[in-house]
Amino acid sequence: LVNVDFVTPRVTVLDLPRDLWVEVPGISDHYNITHSKLNQSYFYGTLAMGYYDGPGGGAGLLARTIALNYGVQAEHYGVVNMKVLIEMIDAIGGVDIYLEKGIDARDTPESEEMWKIYDAGWNHLDGKRAVYYARIRKIDNVFGRTDRQTEILCAVKNKLLSPSTIMGIPDMITAFSDNVLTDLSPQQLGQLACLAPRLRWDNIVFARLPESELVGQMIKNPNTGGDEFIWGMDNASLRRYVAGFLDGTWPPPPVEGETDDIHEGQTQQLCPVYPDKNN
Repeated sequence: LVNVDFVTPRVTVLDLPRDLWVEVPGISDHYNITHSKLNQSYFYGTLAMGYYDGPGGGAGLLARTIALNYGVQAEHYGVVNMKVLIEMIDAIGGVDIYLEKGIDARDTPESEEMWKIYDAGWNHLDGKRAVYYARIRKIDNVFGRTDRQTEILCAVKNKLLSPSTIMGIPDMITAFSDNVLTDLSPQQLGQLACLAPRLRWDNIVFARLPESELVGQMIKNPNTGGDEFIWGMDNASLRRYVAGFLDGTWPPPPVEGETDDIHEGQTQQLCPVYPDKNN
């Protein structure tokens, strides 16, 4: 969920874990499906799957599912697949990230896929390496993966706002418009592009649900008959976090000098502040 405040200006992003177990509206007359993982509601809504007859396809059913479970109605949507994201990052000339420690994300030490190794220090990533970095699973957990996704989004923002790239944003929007599913008009996309240069680093905040309130468990999925991992969380508590996210009271604004996801029990992450490349 992305909340855009044009007045402050401020952008807050709330990550909803895909493995939350939710009630899915509008498809119970198809195979008696009433619940699923959150991300599966997009799959069930896709027209070709034959589960959902309502408006909006996958994005529409996902929005209805979020509204039913968490009380927030999305006003607009955007869908980008991994292939297009790779192409978008390549179109801006790649992105730069800085790592305190190196990461070896190969499946085995014997693997010859050396592009999956990320060195300590500065790394310039093309689209393929950037998206893979964002999706690494093996080195920690889902929360670390979320942090890496955030880091890549921040790196894309940094590159888009660089002097060499910013003037080309309108052309990029036009070039990729046919590869992105969205109900945002060209004018609205232009307004968002104009907002970007006005955002301070501490006014782009990525919120996440407290790890302490998410309980991992295995269940028998009634739709597939197989055992699946899900995140469980008190629904009333989750709704309160979402309500606070919408009205701007949660997560609290970062304190002066704060640059990491340490505020309020690790419920937010700011774009990382990297060392100067020239030092």
